[in-house]
Amino acid sequence: MPTEPGLGDFLGIWDIAREVIPARGPRAGFSGRAEWCRVPGGASYVETGTLVVEGGAPMTAERRYFWGDDLSVYFDDGRLFHQVPARGGQARHFCDPDTYLVNYDFSGWPGFEVRHDVTGPRKDYVMVSRFTRPAAP
Repeated sequence: MPTEPGLGDFLGIWDIAREVIPARGPRAGFSGRAEWCRVPGGASYVETGTLVVEGGAPMTAERRYFWGDDLSVYFDDGRLFHQVPARGGQARHFCDPDTYLVNYDFSGWPGFEVRHDVTGPRKDYVMVSRFTRPAAP
């Protein structure tokens, strides 16, 4: 594992397995692919896959972010989401009135895990995403 992964270590394609565990209501799962592509000033991040909410039909889902060279993560509209701690650990984002605590775990590199604990009056869930490199064909 790199001592401190830089943006270049994330570039390319990753498989994602994600669980969403709400405090109340049905759980959800997502499986798909994420790709970091180099662009000026950082990398575009696009994930696509299938989201399944317990009891519901599968649906296509997509998410986009911009990652800066300094591992700052921005929403698609340009607002700062959070800064990825280079050695792993916690980042925080306040999205009035809810709080996102994001934890990056790089101990299993080249795979890694991202956990979002989201709390507030509108949201209350845990989302765990596991990223792995696809197996060679």
